[in-house]
Amino acid sequence: MRKLFWTLVLAQQLLFGYERIIALSPAINEILFALGAGKRVVANTAYCTYPDAAKDKPKVGGYFTPSLEKIVARNPDLVIMQKNNTKLAGQLRKLGINTEVIAIDSVASIRAAIGRIGVLSDREKRAQQLDAKIEKALGEIGGIIEKQKILIVIGHNTDLSRELYVAGQNLYFDDIINASGNRNALQSSRAGQPVINVEKVISLNPDIIIVLAPFMEQEGLSEAAVKAPWLALPVDAARRGNIFLEQGEYAGIPSHRVLRFIEDFKGFLDAAARP
Repeated sequence: MRKLFWTLVLAQQLLFGYERIIALSPAINEILFALGAGKRVVANTAYCTYPDAAKDKPKVGGYFTPSLEKIVARNPDLVIMQKNNTKLAGQLRKLGINTEVIAIDSVASIRAAIGRIGVLSDREKRAQQLDAKIEKALGEIGGIIEKQKILIVIGHNTDLSRELYVAGQNLYFDDIINASGNRNALQSSRAGQPVINVEKVISLNPDIIIVLAPFMEQEGLSEAAVKAPWLALPVDAARRGNIFLEQGEYAGIPSHRVLRFIEDFKGFLDAAARP
């Protein structure tokens, strides 16, 4: 009888989606809300701040430091997390809590994550719509300007003598560059986040530099102040004025909002293509 009960419970979840979901990353949280499943989110992390409704959800810790006790206390029927804490995933499963571990790094994995979360939350049609928008946007960035070396810098460094974090081949940025018919100025086989210095930037001689600077205004920095050190470099991007700032915080979150970064990226390419 007990076995039949749990079989029926599982069948109901598969048919109608899970009702009490905990999202353990900003990207997963954003996708759930975008799918219209925000009311099913019973908790998330301290860094889940978009949309505004996500801020009011109970917090179970940080991205790397979620609390097992707080998660269990929320009585979830599903926990969705990225591949950043396999130990926690094992602990949750031992407690009988359904746990889904999702890879979100490349464009392909972001799209797959949207589809999977759509299934889990019974929002498959909406997931398909979001995916179609991403696919359409990717198709619109090709042929604008080609064979350019593009460097994407993570963080608004005004002192280029410091370490510079850039996008390598391990993130969705590289996929977007390739989809546009251009190539990443930095070709690296490193699994982690590449760190280079200004001498390396000069040797790469990028044609276009995109600086991800979502919090520059909070630090009282102007666009001119952030661009100035890059424009002073002896590289083609500076000589052509192809230094662009991405101020949207969504650029650094691998959720459905990658669409917005792709749209901004198209704008940068349009500007670089102008004579």
